[in-house]
Amino acid sequence: MAVDRLERINSLLKRVIAESVHVVMQGDPVKPGLFTVTSVACGKDLRDATVKVSVFGDDSVKELGIKHLSRNARRFQEIINREVRLKFTPRLTFQLDKSLEKGDEVLSIIDRIERLNKEAPAKEEAPQPAE
Repeated sequence: MAVDRLERINSLLKRVIAESVHVVMQGDPVKPGLFTVTSVACGKDLRDATVKVSVFGDDSVKELGIKHLSRNARRFQEIINREVRLKFTPRLTFQLDKSLEKGDEVLSIIDRIERLNKEAPAKEEAPQPAE
């Protein structure tokens, strides 16, 4: 299968899953607005797909959110089956995506370094007391 086709299918599945989170998770204790579908990776045979999801909140909310998504995987597959024409509807596996958190960490480190660099020249330029 061409890589381009697999990328298009991954993109399509990502869009369909992201749009259906509000419908599937309605009435769940974990609010659907806390989820962001960051990527979908389908296997070459299109029978399995890994859905990476970012969840806003602390670790307990993240674990609970992934559990609820996994519990509702069948409903997501039904929506995919209705909206996307594929030979097989992939089995979905949800994983927590921590790349956004790592990106925030890197940005905060860069900010800290920039603040230290701004303070350091100010200390060096201070006049020396006359002896």
